[in-house]
Amino acid sequence: MRSEVRDLTAGPLGKGIFLFSVPLILSNLLQILFNMSDIAVVGRFAGAAALGSVGSTTTLVTLFTGFLIGVGSGINVVVARYLGQRHDGETREAVHTAFILCLLIGAAALLVGELTAGGILKLLRTKEELIHGAVLYLRIYFLGMPALALYNFGNAVFSAAGDTKKPLYFLLMAGALNVLLNLLFVIGFRMDVAGVALASILSQYLSAVCVVVALSKSEGPHALKAGHMSVEWRKAQLMLSISLPAGVQNAIFQLANLFVQFGVNSFDTATVAGNAAAQNADGLVYDVMAAFYTACGSYMGQNYGAGKLRRTRNAYRVSLFMSFFAGSAMGLTLLFFGHEFLSLFTADPDVAAAGMFRLKVMGLSYGFSAFMDCTIAASRALGRGSVPTVIVILGSCLFRILWIFTVFAHFRTITSLYLVYIFSWTITAAGEYIYFRKVLRETGIAAVSEMPEAPDGRSSRTAERFAG
Repeated sequence: MRSEVRDLTAGPLGKGIFLFSVPLILSNLLQILFNMSDIAVVGRFAGAAALGSVGSTTTLVTLFTGFLIGVGSGINVVVARYLGQRHDGETREAVHTAFILCLLIGAAALLVGELTAGGILKLLRTKEELIHGAVLYLRIYFLGMPALALYNFGNAVFSAAGDTKKPLYFLLMAGALNVLLNLLFVIGFRMDVAGVALASILSQYLSAVCVVVALSKSEGPHALKAGHMSVEWRKAQLMLSISLPAGVQNAIFQLANLFVQFGVNSFDTATVAGNAAAQNADGLVYDVMAAFYTACGSYMGQNYGAGKLRRTRNAYRVSLFMSFFAGSAMGLTLLFFGHEFLSLFTADPDVAAAGMFRLKVMGLSYGFSAFMDCTIAASRALGRGSVPTVIVILGSCLFRILWIFTVFAHFRTITSLYLVYIFSWTITAAGEYIYFRKVLRETGIAAVSEMPEAPDGRSSRTAERFAG
């Protein structure tokens, strides 16, 4: 039954992308609230040292979770393409292959995380009074990597099928459990850092179980059935060709941010804690914007598969506008309500002042990251994963590392450290857009405005040739 699959190849794009993105936004915000509740409960009930310990792990945690989210983006593109082509058998093979791949990748992430956590924190010169709590938090948190991988798999498949509501319902349940367990473990059992980590992984396993069960009960071609469980190697290679570059990009991106954390760690404890508190805004803003990138991939994937090239191009433009507007609006909001936001995580005036300074710099910058990230999502939706990754590694990752050891090393101010974000986004966005224009020419989409539309909505015979 295809009735469970939402057709993204028809209807108004603006309204469709917005309504598609709203449940994704709420889902993404709930995932961020997992970590925010960790920080808030620790900061309020376990003290500044515990807050600094958990905050010191933020970039490293995001490195691993970002990798798994990147893997999910590749699955979303491939499944959406097959759904757009109405190839039910191909869709089933892709979904079951993706499930097995994500389970293996999640287990590998758990192993790597457990083996490297302590060493990486020492390399980053995490403060002596914070490192014990930071290592303990990571040791427990990494146990949830398989669950996170499976949830992102299910979320990617449902999004490709146009269903962004089910993952939201599952996260609502998991989020409520996370908050309740945080309060129970930290306030009731006084487990501080260990308590919030344990609450996080238990809620992650709940959301993973729910999404897998829901897929198993689905009736569409994207349903997950035990009898179809196998790896189709051609599809595995196709998904990995998009997923791994996306995952590696996210991981390397965060690796570069570890150098930024290295710079932050050179300042006093109040600045480190203030940076940790303010970084919670990053997750909120980026994940709202990321919903539009997912919408971009799903809409472009289905429409490209269906041969509707004009609509494929316009999906990128609409998604870019919405993501830029969302990031800019949230950034400006933080400028006016930053003190109230930071009060959720700390009552220390020095920590709050340090956090507010970061919010002022970043609040004016967030929106511009859309020109980089949405263009990357669009290139991947057209099956191009490797070159966008190389551009990000050079323009954002390598550039940030060089900035730390040149510009920041020269000025040694927190301002010179935070400005690395907007400069790296601008350089990378320029490179990504130049490459994306090349992809549009190669696929025939660049010339689509000069093509008459066929009665079925396809752009032309040329479009059909590229759609397969």
